[in-house]
Amino acid sequence: MEPYLLAILIIIIIALIVICLCLLRCYIIRHRTCPSRADLTGKIAIVTGANIGLGKETALELSLRGAKVILACRNEFKGKECAAEIRRQSNQEVVFHKLDLASLKSVQKFSQTIIEQEPRIDILVNNAGVFRCPYMQTEDGFEMHMGVNYLGHFLLTNLLLDLLKKSSPSRVVCVGSFLYARGNINFKDFNSERSYDRTLAYCNSKLALSLFCRELSKHLRDTSVNVYCVNPGIVRTNLLQHSVPVFIRYIQPLFPMFLNAKEGAQSIINCAISEQLAEETGFYYSGCRRKEWHDKALNEEVAKRLWEFSERLTGLS
Repeated sequence: MEPYLLAILIIIIIALIVICLCLLRCYIIRHRTCPSRADLTGKIAIVTGANIGLGKETALELSLRGAKVILACRNEFKGKECAAEIRRQSNQEVVFHKLDLASLKSVQKFSQTIIEQEPRIDILVNNAGVFRCPYMQTEDGFEMHMGVNYLGHFLLTNLLLDLLKKSSPSRVVCVGSFLYARGNINFKDFNSERSYDRTLAYCNSKLALSLFCRELSKHLRDTSVNVYCVNPGIVRTNLLQHSVPVFIRYIQPLFPMFLNAKEGAQSIINCAISEQLAEETGFYYSGCRRKEWHDKALNEEVAKRLWEFSERLTGLS
């Protein structure tokens, strides 16, 4: 075969592959979009880590539907800037409150402010998190992944439970990850001080959050507060950008499994507002569909022990 013909053939094959990937991506995204048209006028929602990525897109969508949205963020400048940006695109009821999940004192202060200032909380989205960071400890001495991704949200949710119950029907949405299935709960080395692997530490924190969701749903069985755990998928946010090779970042948009923040937020939004999920609680969702829990999340003995252990660590007991 002539060299120029071979070159043309290669170009055609590459073009066909790109077209097929784009079509597949469009098909997948269309079936991962939140179908609900729920009006949230009069509702109040809290979104942690709402100044960027999944949290920002979730907050924007809830605001566009009429809800008052509280952006709970660590960085005051970025939080206020994001609140102003969302107000320009939606409604004026978007406010910032400082929340540092790496500090139990900050969580307590934030919760007290909300209880004193807000008459109700209809939706709590536990979204903020860290991913594959070097070994660090929170202000209270917890390993950073476990402290921010899990313990901070454990305390926050429990402190706001009375207000959530008062506002029922209400919802708690925890942003998990499919990587929870790779995690383990080691009560003897909960802070990963004996050995530390940044990926495993993230997985462990997401398993803890998953166990929390299931156990919380049992504690709230006789209320109208529903609990959902969401896997947003592989999302192109700042959390991921620092964990993949540079060349992968440039070709991510071509592949169906890599979602942008707006696409990844669809499952979160769906669990927060969908009328079809009003009677469901304690389940795991991905791609706007309910999925089966991995066996690790179904261990009731570990879930109960983790709850009691977490109460002691956060000062709730």
